[in-house]
Amino acid sequence: MADKLNPPAAIADLRAIMAQLRDPVSGCPWDLEQDFRSVAPYTLEEAYEVVDAIERDDPAELQAELGDLLFQVVFHAQMASERGWFNLDDVIGSICEKMLRRHPHVFANEQVEDAEAQTRAWEVHKARERGEQDSALDGVPAALPALTRAYKLQQRASRVGFDWPSIHGVSDKVEEELEELNAEITRQADIDALMDEAGDLLFAAVNLVRHAGVDPERALRKGNSKFTRRFRQVESFMRDAGQPITEADLDTLDFYWEKAKEQEVSR
Repeated sequence: MADKLNPPAAIADLRAIMAQLRDPVSGCPWDLEQDFRSVAPYTLEEAYEVVDAIERDDPAELQAELGDLLFQVVFHAQMASERGWFNLDDVIGSICEKMLRRHPHVFANEQVEDAEAQTRAWEVHKARERGEQDSALDGVPAALPALTRAYKLQQRASRVGFDWPSIHGVSDKVEEELEELNAEITRQADIDALMDEAGDLLFAAVNLVRHAGVDPERALRKGNSKFTRRFRQVESFMRDAGQPITEADLDTLDFYWEKAKEQEVSR
């Protein structure tokens, strides 16, 4: 159906489809049962699937996933409209107004030197919009993935001067936290103590890569992809050898793991 839609009218068609799905008389029973909280996990899932399509350099899949994510926006706007809060036009209008306001160097007469200066200006605009806050950390969503939230909390704290002066201190902190976790493991501490020390170690590790100029979420996604790729190659080697991976000893698995790494380097 999508390829037959008139592009300028496509958003109206999508809005009409969503309204029909939520029609109390002739709508879809599943869609009618949903509310903001029940739909929220699907919204997150679709956002992650967009990122996954980007990471895999798959334009066709990216188009499809962006459509799924857009549908989530329309779904939430429809439910809000039913409650008399706002509608899809209001959502579009608000983001248009925000983009105009936050880009005065494009839509007004302000000047910025480079991308870094624009980033600083963007944060100033955001802070002005948030108004008075009790804490510099206000506005960092609690629902963010923990790794991303740690990164953003550290960024916010850094803006008010609460940060290590150099990366060397952060590196030492990571080693300190690792020693503390190992100490708890050695004394066979309870899960709460281990959880505390593990959290401190992970938070310090995020801080280290932040100081190195690396986005920890992207870095870990890349690490996950690398592990997945190499592990699948080990499985392939094992199948070719006619040996179930579950029956291999660690030396054999390590041999094939190193072989998988070497194969990547030689490509």
